[in-house]
Amino acid sequence: MRALPPTVRACLLRAVLGCAVLGAAGCVLPAVTDPATPWAEAALLAAVYAGCELLARRPQGSGPFFAVLLAAALLLPPAAASLAAVPGALLGSAEHSPYGARRVWHAVQSAIAVRAAAEVPALLGGLHRPPDFPYALLPALAAALAFCLVLAVLDGIVRAAAERRPARTARDALLRSIAPHTAHGLAGLMMAVLWRSPFGPPAALSVLLPMYISGWVFAQYHRERAAHQATIRALVQAVDIKDQYTRGHSERVGRASAMIAGELGMDGDRLEALRFAGILHDVGKLGVPTRLLRKDGPLTPDERRVIELHPEYGHEMVRGIGFLGEARAAILHHHERLDGSGYPYGLSGQQIPEFARVVAIADAFDAMTSTRSYRRARPVDAALRELVRCAGSQFDPLMVQAFVRALARHGWRPAVTADEPDARPPGAVPPARAAAPGPPADQEHPA
Repeated sequence: MRALPPTVRACLLRAVLGCAVLGAAGCVLPAVTDPATPWAEAALLAAVYAGCELLARRPQGSGPFFAVLLAAALLLPPAAASLAAVPGALLGSAEHSPYGARRVWHAVQSAIAVRAAAEVPALLGGLHRPPDFPYALLPALAAALAFCLVLAVLDGIVRAAAERRPARTARDALLRSIAPHTAHGLAGLMMAVLWRSPFGPPAALSVLLPMYISGWVFAQYHRERAAHQATIRALVQAVDIKDQYTRGHSERVGRASAMIAGELGMDGDRLEALRFAGILHDVGKLGVPTRLLRKDGPLTPDERRVIELHPEYGHEMVRGIGFLGEARAAILHHHERLDGSGYPYGLSGQQIPEFARVVAIADAFDAMTSTRSYRRARPVDAALRELVRCAGSQFDPLMVQAFVRALARHGWRPAVTADEPDARPPGAVPPARAAAPGPPADQEHPA
């Protein structure tokens, strides 16, 4: 499908934003004109939410306090609940410029989402006094789901108009946010119940303390994860700068390693650790003289022995990075061979760590399908045939077959190198062609 011209996309974005602003205004204006609006409760909940947003803007702040908005959706008439969300949303944080426009959009989203969240419990009879458990869970969960759905849809529409993101972006955002929004819905129900209890609003606000602590811990986790990613990026960039012929090799080995891991049934933290192992497998090249890494032609035996120290250098560099876990063993052993002829320790068979056996296949495959200073790249089919030929002696056969299946499913596009600026990468094939390795290749691939 053809991309829209920038001017048309800008007009479309303005139209979307204008409609959303009008919709938000329609959500909150009835509260202003309705004499029955409980202004005291609405103002108190608005102040609480605004305070939470200001607290979240601090450098060590926590995540969003949607529980307050969902409590407002259960306690207030729909228009009043929608209005209570606006001040806090306008005071909230904006990660990128234009900050003012992003805060206005956040307020528009919140007003519409809270209005939807408040309408659903109203249709279900609202929150009875006293609440009738477990039936009180139904309006709370329904409100959380409506809130989550509206936020995801609005965010997806704007991203599609502004950034040409596919429609599945909204679906993915919805699926990721259902669980946390459900938790906020239950916390909002607890706030609403305590608010209506003899203990009143002060007791309801006590729910925010554990919410703040859990949000702070979650935010710390994401900051730590971002720091991990930055550490890995810095190490990989240093290797790429030093060894120009393998630029991008680390990222591709990480991707191929993750493909194999997926076929082997790994997921979550183990799959991520294996991807890190692939990305960092050559970090030890930082300890190898640059003249050897960039040498044209074959290496002498002494030069090869120096280069063969890079797994040990790499392991020494990352041994103190605790979050890498099993990835550290892969960095040390990714040049071991199943028959014991590899290096640095000559391990064989199951002595070689699982992660190292995966990375060895990904490393060899990308080396064969990339142009180097000493030879041209092989086609993907030829590289696959070589992996199959060496399965059992150099590579784990089960993992080779897993890689064949992964390529059949996802395909592979080798890198365009500096030597081929205008050419299609050699061997780029669709998934169907990647599925069937042919007869063995004549030449042995680089180790």
